[in-house]
Amino acid sequence: MNRPSGEVQYSPLLPPASAADWQRLRTGDLSDPHRLLGAHPAAVGGRHGLVVRAYHPDACGVQCLLETSTPLTLPSLGEGGLFAAFLANAAWPVRYRLRFHFPNGDTWERDDPYRFAPTLGDLDLHLFNEGSHRRLWEKLGAHVVTIDRMTGVAFAVWAPNAQRVSVVGDFCRWDGRLCPMRLMGRSGVFELFVPGAAADSHYKFELKTAEGQLRLKSDPFASYMELPPATASRVFVSSHQWKDDHWMQERSRRDALRSPLAIYEVHLGSWRRVPEEHNRWLTYRELAPLLVDHVKSLHFTHVELTPVAEHPFGGSWGYQVTGYYAPTARYGNPDDLRFLVDYCHENHVGVILDWVPAHFPRDDFALRRFDGTALYEHEDPRQGEHPDWGTLIFNYSRHEVRNFLLANALYWLKEFHMDGLRVDAVASMLYLDYSRRPGEWTPNAYGGKENLEAIALLREVNDAVHEECPGCLMIAEESTGWSGVTRPTREHGLGFDFKWNRGWMHDTLLYFSKDSVHRKYHQNDLTFAMLYEHSEHFINPLSHDEVVHGKRSLLEKMPGDDWQRFANLRCLLAYQYTRPGKKLLFMGTELAPHGEWYYEVSLDWHLADHSMRKGLSAFLQDMGRIYVESPCLWQGDPDGESFFWIDCEDWEQSILSYVRQHANSFYIVVLNLTPVPRDGYRIGAPRCGTYRVVMSTDDVRFGGSGYPTIDHRQPQSLVLRLPPLAALILAPA
Repeated sequence: MNRPSGEVQYSPLLPPASAADWQRLRTGDLSDPHRLLGAHPAAVGGRHGLVVRAYHPDACGVQCLLETSTPLTLPSLGEGGLFAAFLANAAWPVRYRLRFHFPNGDTWERDDPYRFAPTLGDLDLHLFNEGSHRRLWEKLGAHVVTIDRMTGVAFAVWAPNAQRVSVVGDFCRWDGRLCPMRLMGRSGVFELFVPGAAADSHYKFELKTAEGQLRLKSDPFASYMELPPATASRVFVSSHQWKDDHWMQERSRRDALRSPLAIYEVHLGSWRRVPEEHNRWLTYRELAPLLVDHVKSLHFTHVELTPVAEHPFGGSWGYQVTGYYAPTARYGNPDDLRFLVDYCHENHVGVILDWVPAHFPRDDFALRRFDGTALYEHEDPRQGEHPDWGTLIFNYSRHEVRNFLLANALYWLKEFHMDGLRVDAVASMLYLDYSRRPGEWTPNAYGGKENLEAIALLREVNDAVHEECPGCLMIAEESTGWSGVTRPTREHGLGFDFKWNRGWMHDTLLYFSKDSVHRKYHQNDLTFAMLYEHSEHFINPLSHDEVVHGKRSLLEKMPGDDWQRFANLRCLLAYQYTRPGKKLLFMGTELAPHGEWYYEVSLDWHLADHSMRKGLSAFLQDMGRIYVESPCLWQGDPDGESFFWIDCEDWEQSILSYVRQHANSFYIVVLNLTPVPRDGYRIGAPRCGTYRVVMSTDDVRFGGSGYPTIDHRQPQSLVLRLPPLAALILAPA
């Protein structure tokens, strides 16, 4: 590297643009401060060298500390804090630091951010602007890097309509005048390398809008944020060493459609708390062994986490996200979440994450009107505002917004080894008229109500996930009759692996809420779902949505006295586990609370000692084990022949019977959905022989009556004694 001779000269003959740039710098309007500040080739008096310029509005003097021993004073260019000097015989690049002097005698020394080349390349910017950068989180946001032997943080943010963007933080005393960022051409991306900034630095972006207003914003790509209600972004460097290689290899080879899938849905903040410590949350690391032990005891194959991306309002349960790339700090740092996922994988439990690309909240520190314009959302409220939730809708037609979401989906799967994403509120994305009256929405280019840009995004995300993360599951929460949700995109479907069967959930819970004397009039509520069962690949959920907002807990939905309620609940769960489709239960189902779920308190774990709930837990343990160990309950899920009714028309006695089969194995399932025992009840059987009772939900171990059942050797039929409000699972002996 060439070094200057040490001779310092000042020339008032700055390049013609510099005077105007200086004025824009002082007023906070300069979008390319590197054009003015830092070291620039120049010639003075026929001699070649570098002009070094520095700026601090409060400084009274500046010294340039070169790699030689003598500090060089940069003369002032007049009032306003701009200093410059000519370094004869110097050539770029040159290493130096700046020491600012202030009237009160204080000094502040730093390596000059404006002597470094851009940290973003043309290809990255091109891919981002066309919406196809699949590892965008590695370029935008804040990243600790070493450049020219200097360690610091490279910051980058998209704000195309801002006049000026500065990064502010504890490394510059939160002063927006000190670290203005460079606009990278026409990309709309501002970047700056801040030497000396380090991991755990707190920061935000200060943006000056086209109207001259200042906006202070959290980083949309922040990988870590302050604990709410604080809103600063934090620089984070992961040191986690993954131990789940075997799991990841096996996952890539697994056929999810023909494998058991039983999901335990969890809200981490209320699964378990520490009441003696002011009701505090457990951390990700504290939760890991407790959650895994519990889930494995009930034979769940996966946990599904309600959104853990950062969110300011706990009452949203995580579904109103402000930090799409930042795991919530409520339970620890990002590596603590990695530990939880890793621990699950080491113990053969998968982890699915709820992901929310449909909308975001109006909190002004986050995405809303990010650069003073409707950048991430639509300007037109008919497209950009969600009438149900008071939130804002992403503008899926903008390439960079689409890339923000595409990369975010891949981020959670790659950086945190999540095993799938359950995509929230897909129906609200698909329809332009979702929850809107006539005149409150605008049709698409063809005059229809389909949101073509959102459809394209979902297809693109699903294809990218399946290409880049083999074995990961994409699950749609979609509640309408949209055709082809789980059909491959090459066949003009949306490309999801599974869809929540909310129709089944609604109809089934409606049936079970009826008093037994009325059920004979509602048997179609149970049988109807089989008419469309193989139109999609379904998950049968009993989710958090059904135990809040006055809907009552599952136990309280059941009619009758306490004994009948528990019997009904066991029967409901046996039906869920034995019909086609994968399974999902919300946490706490095993405790059968009387009250609804509330996000601010722990589950009622003390209920586990109650005798009827001990029986329910024992039932779920046995039912879960039977499910995962019985291929006939899951291996043929995609096939119509894996299920057939024996009798679905005995509505008078409210009895249903059906077969689940695969290859040469099968189960007969009989549901008696009234509190009346049925002796001598005859059903057809697919094969002659002796049958054994694999399970009776009326078993005394489960809190049932222990009503005796008898298996008869009959040619092509069985004569049974059916316990009250019970399910029987029978298999050939």
